[in-house]
Amino acid sequence: MSPSDPGLRIPPRGALDFLALGALVHRLDPGIVPFHKANECCIHVSGGEFNVAANLSDCFRLRTGIASAMVDYPIGALVAERVRAMGVQPFFRHFEHNGVNGPNLATVYSDRGHGVRAPVVFYNRSNEAAARLAPSDFNWDAIFSGGVRWLHSGGIFAALSESTPEVIVEAMRAAKAAGAVVSFDLNFREKLWRVSGGLETAQAVIDRIMAHVDVLVGNEEDLQKALGVSGPEMAGQSKLDPTAFFGMIDQVVERYPHVRVVATTLREVHSASRHTWSAVAWIDGETYRAPERDLDVLDRVGGGDGFAAGLFYGLLSNSTPEEAVRLGWAHGALIATYPGDTTMATLEQVRDFAAGGGARIQR
Repeated sequence: MSPSDPGLRIPPRGALDFLALGALVHRLDPGIVPFHKANECCIHVSGGEFNVAANLSDCFRLRTGIASAMVDYPIGALVAERVRAMGVQPFFRHFEHNGVNGPNLATVYSDRGHGVRAPVVFYNRSNEAAARLAPSDFNWDAIFSGGVRWLHSGGIFAALSESTPEVIVEAMRAAKAAGAVVSFDLNFREKLWRVSGGLETAQAVIDRIMAHVDVLVGNEEDLQKALGVSGPEMAGQSKLDPTAFFGMIDQVVERYPHVRVVATTLREVHSASRHTWSAVAWIDGETYRAPERDLDVLDRVGGGDGFAAGLFYGLLSNSTPEEAVRLGWAHGALIATYPGDTTMATLEQVRDFAAGGGARIQR
């Protein structure tokens, strides 16, 4: 097995390099002003799964798609326009809006905080269209007919309803039948799972999904809560120390021996505006760690999805595992310098930063 082959059997070509399955949301962002004092907001189109597809298309120049719910009303039109603008091919299950109470595309409210004041995030996912998605809503045979190299979904979508995990499993089975690599971002959100049945339900649901997963993204807390993997108490430990993360990998691989990659970002938050950033991965039995870098943060949302996109790009483009981790680390760091959840970086900027480039002016 060559250093650039982490044990993944990635198809060399396909009509799509990458397909995401998940909920599309719109995020209202008042900047550094807290919501109770806000007079105006920017609107960002987002989604834990969509962000990766958007990043891979816009920055890394891959052919990507998104399978999701779409509501036929003005917010849906706005979201659909942003999906097109990022170069992502839509596969939508359409829902009609009744003009009063939905179904809706979820709203995320997220200010950026500043200095000692932390960002605040809250949601309105009432009557969310994506939660209504059910098996057979997508024609997977048609979607995979031209070839798809990689399918990705995540724990946020899995937590939305009883039916969304069934959609994930259905899609993953179709992906496996088509020869695609399957990835899953645990993205454990306690608030969502509390509404959907709590920790026991979350672990039972994710265990079924994990039976189909080749590449797993998740930090120590994700592994403990979503998978039930035992690990040390994290309070008081450095968030940049990967020891606990690597110490839990053996348990993950013993339970799911088909998993070839487990990766996560590392972030020490000094203030809302200043973080120290790194990333680590276990790839086919070997461990890799990116450098530590202090970041001046404009908007912290989307860094993890940015890391996943860079990592996946590296693996899809036959980079060495070390290069793939550094590409993910570099792209996630750059996303912290832009407003919104998705990338504004170029591939050249990512490669330059991954190679050790700095912030000197480019003329």
